[in-house]
Amino acid sequence: MHQNVSGCLMPDSAYPSNMPRWDIFCHVIDNFGDIGVSWRLARQLHHDYRQAVRLWVDDLNSLMRIAPQVKHDTSQQFVQGIEIRQWPFIFPACKPADVVIEMFACTLPEAYVTEMVRKTRPPVWINLEYLSAEDWVPAYHGLHSPHPRLPLIKNFFFPGFVPDSGGLLRENNLIRLRKKFDEQKVRQFWQSIGVPERTANECRISLFCYEHAPLRKLIAVWSQSPVPVYLIIPQGNVADQVAAMLNTTCSIHTDGVMKSGQLSVKIIPFLEQTQYDILLWTCDLNFVRGEDSFVRAQWAGKPFVWHIYPQSENTHWKKLDAFLEVYTKQMPENVVYALRKFWHGWNGIEDMDSSAWKNYLDCFAVLDELNIAWRQTLEAQYDMAFNLVQFAGNQL
Repeated sequence: MHQNVSGCLMPDSAYPSNMPRWDIFCHVIDNFGDIGVSWRLARQLHHDYRQAVRLWVDDLNSLMRIAPQVKHDTSQQFVQGIEIRQWPFIFPACKPADVVIEMFACTLPEAYVTEMVRKTRPPVWINLEYLSAEDWVPAYHGLHSPHPRLPLIKNFFFPGFVPDSGGLLRENNLIRLRKKFDEQKVRQFWQSIGVPERTANECRISLFCYEHAPLRKLIAVWSQSPVPVYLIIPQGNVADQVAAMLNTTCSIHTDGVMKSGQLSVKIIPFLEQTQYDILLWTCDLNFVRGEDSFVRAQWAGKPFVWHIYPQSENTHWKKLDAFLEVYTKQMPENVVYALRKFWHGWNGIEDMDSSAWKNYLDCFAVLDELNIAWRQTLEAQYDMAFNLVQFAGNQL
């Protein structure tokens, strides 16, 4: 039996008997990156490709932030057609699915692996790796690894930006919805989140980053920006940091906007995933982090800045530059220089100052066109959910 969002129990027969069944396991490390990708993948597999999906999550609170229908105190529930299960320390007895995905190399429960062996036909076992633009990715995508003790085979699946990789998550109707989002819908969206219409020459920016970002430097730069900056930040630790920085230097208006020089700051409630996508569509510049928002910014077709998840010995800088190499390949030299310098400053590779912001800002008109071309390049490739369904189907 299963529980839907209204609290009613739903039997296993809610899924057609011939519908392929998937188990997705997500161990939450980056609050919204890994669970964000897992939730999008689960929904797309079910809604676009008619797969039966059970999502195992060890932190329902993080999932609740991007999917408000989820209940944090319910171990088994149905939301948007997806069965969501709390992943407990002592794992319950259950029948493994036809396809099993370890998100980002998380380790499956030993009891579950034992049940995988007992199936007449072992599940297709997929380790879905982190997204990378490094040149070795196509060679390792799709490789198999036999279990050292058990008659099971694990398959390595690498998302990526080139046709020989696993691709990127992209719902079947995403680009169509993006292109149909006109100015009237833009104004309705701003009104729905309590943000006023633009002022003349304003640069509207969304900010989603990790807490160690050079926020103080950027706030100082934007306060002296050559154009007005309207900054939108979702509630959380970063918003609290910015508010504390501006507390002694800004005036606070009745609409909840903090101002410091050329900078206006609006803190908004944390948005559900589809609403966050719209925020990316409607801003002039998007600061994104990790993996989920990073990919969605590219589908938005607007200038963006990636705050990459930090790793020991700064190995994440290599991954950042690998993406920049692919992303900027068709860009003019002056745009590449300005973009790279600003991204490097934001990720701590070099210093960030007002000249880096001005030079980057001067490229926005060109970047708007270049980002649409980049989106079209990615759009010409198969999406990650399609590739997973094909990959699993060839082995079932």
